[in-house]
Amino acid sequence: MMYTSLDSGNFYVIPGSPADVWAAKRYISSHSRHGLREKYGFHEKDLIVTVIGSRFLYDDMPCCYAASLLTHQIMKITRIKDLGGILKFTFLCGNTTDSFGSDFKELASRLGFPVGSMKHYGTDGDVNGIIMIADLVLYGSFQDEQSFPPLLVRAMSFEIPVIVPDFAAITKYVNDKIHGFVFHPHDIDTLASAFSLLIEDKRLSTLARSVAYEGRSLAENMLASDSIIDFAILLESILQFPSDSFLPEPVSKITQQTWAWDLLENENHQNNDFQQLEGLWNLAATQRDNIVDFLEEKLPGKSQISSPAMNESASLVYPTQLDWEDLSQIENAENFERREMEELTERMERDLGSWEDVYYNAKKSEKLRFEINERDEGELERTGQSLCIYEIYNGQGVWPFLQHGSLYRGISHSRSARRPRSDDVDAVNRLPVLNDSYYRDILCEFGAMLSIANKVDSVHKIPWIGFQSWHASGRKVALSAKAEEVLENAIQDTSRGDVIYYWAVVDIDWKDIKETRNIDFWSLCDIMNAGKCRSSFESAFRSMYGIPLQISALPPMPPDGDRWSSLHSWVLPTSSFLEFVMFSRIFVDSLDSLRQNTNHNSTSCFLGSSELERRHCYCRMLELLVNVWAYHSARRMFYLDPHSGNLDEQHPIELRTMWAKYFTPTLLKSMDEDLAEEADDSMNPSQAWLWPLTGEVHWQGVLDREREDKYRKKMDKKRRIKEKLLDRHKHGYKQKSLSNP
Repeated sequence: MMYTSLDSGNFYVIPGSPADVWAAKRYISSHSRHGLREKYGFHEKDLIVTVIGSRFLYDDMPCCYAASLLTHQIMKITRIKDLGGILKFTFLCGNTTDSFGSDFKELASRLGFPVGSMKHYGTDGDVNGIIMIADLVLYGSFQDEQSFPPLLVRAMSFEIPVIVPDFAAITKYVNDKIHGFVFHPHDIDTLASAFSLLIEDKRLSTLARSVAYEGRSLAENMLASDSIIDFAILLESILQFPSDSFLPEPVSKITQQTWAWDLLENENHQNNDFQQLEGLWNLAATQRDNIVDFLEEKLPGKSQISSPAMNESASLVYPTQLDWEDLSQIENAENFERREMEELTERMERDLGSWEDVYYNAKKSEKLRFEINERDEGELERTGQSLCIYEIYNGQGVWPFLQHGSLYRGISHSRSARRPRSDDVDAVNRLPVLNDSYYRDILCEFGAMLSIANKVDSVHKIPWIGFQSWHASGRKVALSAKAEEVLENAIQDTSRGDVIYYWAVVDIDWKDIKETRNIDFWSLCDIMNAGKCRSSFESAFRSMYGIPLQISALPPMPPDGDRWSSLHSWVLPTSSFLEFVMFSRIFVDSLDSLRQNTNHNSTSCFLGSSELERRHCYCRMLELLVNVWAYHSARRMFYLDPHSGNLDEQHPIELRTMWAKYFTPTLLKSMDEDLAEEADDSMNPSQAWLWPLTGEVHWQGVLDREREDKYRKKMDKKRRIKEKLLDRHKHGYKQKSLSNP
């Protein structure tokens, strides 16, 4: 928490936890106050004052010096109320190994206290027991606190009256003479006044018992409200909700002010994991100096070590410095012997065979060198398979959501985020435009699909291809083992023809809207794109095909009650995938040109209402684009239940009203070639033309030019060889002199 005052941008501390109160409740259930007093050598009639405080207090001044300041004031009340024989002080500070015992004995004799009336206990011992035996708890810190002290929460939970300084972090919750007694550290005489109100006839007064009861009630849920509100404020500052989300209520309307104690009770009955949490909070509450020692005690094999003999035997498990030196010597000797054998092998005479054999072996090894680098374990596992599903991800944080097995292969949007020891595809390397963060953001996961389609034969050579977003696992719609088996069997069935299988569907819980009307595809798309999906798609489609204004340019998507695909989770033949990418590249380019023409600011986006949606401009529309293409290009559409594996055909072809003329491969191919020719000739006036950046620029002119270049190089090579032969025939071979004349 100290770092928050130095760097508020990187450290946001939310204090408050039920762990201290819960630890006190558990301790009370297994210990008695009378038994603890006998254990520590106190009588039942003793009036024990336990002094606790911040560790920073004892960093600035000796523990005994701080104790003398506090006890000197209490001495005034001791003489007045005749408490000399029963008043005892326990100081909870430092460690048990600190040499405070003799200092406290000397302090007691100087102040006139009987022998044994002042005792020191370390915070590395039974802190709960030392606090529980007390009649009064005095928080004797002279420095302001950043949060409510956890040890003070323990004391109030034990129903012990507390005397506290008037620090803002404490008096924010504790009211004087209601939940505790407040004194002023700068006016130390007020401590004696507060102490006098607690003692009556050599015992706690009625006011003290009332304060203790109110303090226990306060401590139970004292920090709950602040903790909940701080978490809500943190989430509000870092989360950006899309426009189709129901926003949470503002922080001002939060009414929860208690911990969910019933959940803690249930968790306690189910397992004992909370004991570890309690130990961690004991660490924080008692301010242990070395957290590494505490964590090492929790490690397997060390938690049971208690005796010196066990420590000695356990230490043998771990290598010493001598062991490391011996290991280093062994490794050096092995390396020396290996190098010596290699040098001897190189000096030995061997039969290398003929020059033809040497040349053949050299060429063969050079060829295999590249194949070994490319064909790693993942590629070998996929050899012979008919399907590969590419999982799209964009950071190390999503690695746990990715699937494993030969059926899947990752594709990363970031070079630095690729999984180690895997053959994940680097989307940025395959499609350089993704190196621009602006285009990578507006295309999102669709950019990874474009990178796979770019020179697809170099990465994907099997007949079926699929994609799955890493969000599928988070939303529990990833394929189960049974669904994977059904999918692999389904793609072997050639009777279905050209087909697309998908398992993540558009499923927005709009209960209030669905009760009044049936939401169709375009309405859902509007909801997900700031209400501008329908108009933007129509404008882009009109510009893409040159459709006149008097003709509708929005392809019909009927509300037949069937499902639509989302999350880029689908499988289809590789040839169909390339056709879809050809269509989508032209559509995205048309959509991007529409954005540039309608917005003076080229970085703005009309498909988003929040800052997050504007940054990822085309993402949510491109999620649904595959539905429009598959529906109107006469692909059969099957929904695969990701859990049960059941297949259900959606939108039967015989019931569709399709605009097939706009989705024919011949038309798309001609449009693609026209754009490629335009890009090859640099005819497009736009400075930021997106289409050439999204894949290959390929048309017949490029093929002819490449063929001509290849033919020209071949003829040049023949000419050089012919000239060389003629020169040899004319002049013959000339032996160079072995030495200068």
